[in-house]
Amino acid sequence: MRKKSSLLPLFLALLLSVPVLALPRAAQVSRTLIVNGQAAQVNVVQINGRSYADLEALAQAANGLLAIQGNQIMLTLPGASNAPAISPSPTSGPTAAAAPPSNPPPTPGLSKGFRTAAIEAMSVVREWHSALANCIRNGFPISGGWLAGYRSQAVEALRLTSVAESTDADRNAFQLLTNGFNFMDQLSNQYMATRQSLNYISPDALKNDPLDQKLVNCGHSIGSMVASGQFVDDGSCQ
Repeated sequence: MRKKSSLLPLFLALLLSVPVLALPRAAQVSRTLIVNGQAAQVNVVQINGRSYADLEALAQAANGLLAIQGNQIMLTLPGASNAPAISPSPTSGPTAAAAPPSNPPPTPGLSKGFRTAAIEAMSVVREWHSALANCIRNGFPISGGWLAGYRSQAVEALRLTSVAESTDADRNAFQLLTNGFNFMDQLSNQYMATRQSLNYISPDALKNDPLDQKLVNCGHSIGSMVASGQFVDDGSCQ
């Protein structure tokens, strides 16, 4: 019994020495590290044939920035303009650098609000034109006071369209709408003046009127443009 108890301390000493003997040997050496073509003295630790450098020393050698937050370590080197910001969440993993856009964003077309207002303005001008055409076809008196109501509605609709402008395409398209309104205004004034002078107006006068054809072509062009959502000037409203 005494012989066994005398061997116990020696057995425990051997058992405790096993983890120490199993640890890999680490050798710390100071070596010259070339970073971005610049030489710097950085402490390097070699473990199992691999070299490990001090991150803080590496950041200083490269004139970089080392930031630590939670379980994230971020090393930013000169020229890394797309480096992501550190996530405030300690449980989130490292984030990847945002890739630069390959193509520029497309130019915005007509806004939804402008298209809606433009459709309403075009509708009011068509009603104005239909009222004038109906008077001419049927030989009814063309009264300035009566047509003034249609003109007032068209002016208000045009104003609301201008308020809805939000893109360059909207502003360019609004100019075409204004031109169309002016065509209709000139046409209306032309036939009112003819009626007031007691000159005869043929029922099919609009069929041979260049201004009326210009107004119709402008309306078709604006309608196609609004439907496509992109500004297109084919010259019909000029």
